[in-house]
Amino acid sequence: MSGHGPAIPMQSKPSGPLTGEAHVPGDKSISHRSLILGAMALGETRVTGLLEGQDVLDTGAAMRAFGAEVWKDGETWVIRGVGVGGFAEPDQVIDCGNSGTGVRLIMGAMATSPIAATFTGDASLNGRPMARVTDPLALFGARAFGRSGGRLPMTIQGAEMPVPVRYATPVPSAQVKSAVLLAGLNAPGETVVIEREATRDHSERMLAGFGAKVLSEDTAEGRVITLTGQPELAPQTIAVPRDPSSAAFPVCAALITEGSDVLVPNIGLNPTRAGLFTTLREMGADLTYENEREEGGEPVADLRARFSPDLQGIEVPPERAASMIDEYPVLSAVAAYARGKTHMPGVKELRVKESDRIDAMAEGLRANGIEVAEGEDWWTVTGRGFGDVTGGARVASRLDHRIAMSFLVFGLAARDGITVDDGGPIATSFPVFEPLMQGLGAAIWRAEG
Repeated sequence: MSGHGPAIPMQSKPSGPLTGEAHVPGDKSISHRSLILGAMALGETRVTGLLEGQDVLDTGAAMRAFGAEVWKDGETWVIRGVGVGGFAEPDQVIDCGNSGTGVRLIMGAMATSPIAATFTGDASLNGRPMARVTDPLALFGARAFGRSGGRLPMTIQGAEMPVPVRYATPVPSAQVKSAVLLAGLNAPGETVVIEREATRDHSERMLAGFGAKVLSEDTAEGRVITLTGQPELAPQTIAVPRDPSSAAFPVCAALITEGSDVLVPNIGLNPTRAGLFTTLREMGADLTYENEREEGGEPVADLRARFSPDLQGIEVPPERAASMIDEYPVLSAVAAYARGKTHMPGVKELRVKESDRIDAMAEGLRANGIEVAEGEDWWTVTGRGFGDVTGGARVASRLDHRIAMSFLVFGLAARDGITVDDGGPIATSFPVFEPLMQGLGAAIWRAEG
């Protein structure tokens, strides 16, 4: 599915307490990687709990285009892979829809095979920079031909004779790291990625699970990840944990809605992803971890979130940004209900997401009576405390699923509620958001016009 249909305006307003269990979708990052690594293994990989949002379905379609078989058997997704270096040249343009993760990881996976592939996406994705991935892929011998500014549509000509690469990422980005590691699978010798700041490590965990030799060590120059190329990847059985980025919305909604008590089971708590929950607890949130365990190499727990009327603004450490980069929009919505300033530095990555998320949230929060200051790589929300937020404005989601959901959460505690101009993009990552939130008791609905 490319492009985007007619706008779907949505509204939220104060409701009774949110209660019950929120069964959020599977983790998006792990779902993408399950499909791609399953396609690069020899044999049948079986995946339960896959996120069936459009972004992930687009990645599944891309794997079919490269020659893997991908189908659904009951509740299980099956990927019959072609092996490392076994990708066929697709005969159609690869449409990655809205997914920056999907397109960048797939580019990496095919960049060291002697094939060409052309990638496109929706208006949002086609505006996002790809040079951060195509620059390191060029070191392997791949070539990229795209629009000005390194944007999609873009054709990647994979390397005929790939060479291993040593690459220091200029900005913290799990997508860039993962693209380089996936490209390194079909290069001889050792491919090395150096990160000054550690980012989410799902790729390293899953590569090791499929049988690749991956070493991570913390050194004076940062985290050094070494991958030995040309392994034979063995098919796996994967249970995808539920997505902490999706869990953020019912958790944050419960914290700001009076009388709420919500349990969000089976959430992945990988330390490179759980920064939001740490931050909320520092603000005084009544948020607890129950039944902590490990599944498929990933730490998992059930989260219990209760109404927290005494939240305090805090300084979020900049080094935590990579572990919660997608959660700053909903954190800023919660910060509006805290007392005092919540300062969020080290977040320039938010400027180049599906939208400029700092600008989008700042504009919408200001329209709803919240004071926001911002710079190139920081922003500060001055909260009004619980019970003193009026809301009532209409805000623009800018084709960004997280902006839309963050404002709908915000509206649950604003006296006059809120209107979001378009909730359609929510389907890309959280297709059951609306019925799930309504099932907890949230007043979130589709508006007329």
